[in-house]
Amino acid sequence: MNRHEVDPAMDAILSIDTTKGNRVINHRGFAISPTLKEGYILKMADDLMDIYEWSTGLDVKSIPVSTQDITPYGNGLHHINSIFQPCTATTAPVVGVAITAIRPVPGCGTGASREIDIEEAARFCLEVAKAFTAGSCRFHDAEEFALMHRLYGSMAHLSSSGNKE
Repeated sequence: MNRHEVDPAMDAILSIDTTKGNRVINHRGFAISPTLKEGYILKMADDLMDIYEWSTGLDVKSIPVSTQDITPYGNGLHHINSIFQPCTATTAPVVGVAITAIRPVPGCGTGASREIDIEEAARFCLEVAKAFTAGSCRFHDAEEFALMHRLYGSMAHLSSSGNKE
């Protein structure tokens, strides 16, 4: 399914989802993830953190990512939600944009989404798109990623269904 939702022509992806049914993120608004690329969880992108602060006037909020979150659904592992699934179907860098709440609430079953949170997340995404297409926003440091790949090899196996028993 993930391969049907990701266009190979995409140079980068912002994956937006409500991420409220957990006890890990406990603030109102939205949070961004570290950059995910080819099985690696990279550092938070400075350009994206700048745009977050400039577009909201707030401190950056981040969503934590575990290794199992960047594996495909259907392997029996826990995933925080589907926000990181695009990274299993592309070599482009992926950043999650999570609309959040203070307390755990069922995502689509409630009215817990506030217009201001949605608008701030949308404004952030728009500013990222403008800066990225202008060449003034990077999702990751390509040289550092290449060094990691040389030092530690491919992690692309995390995008597979894993070893079958």
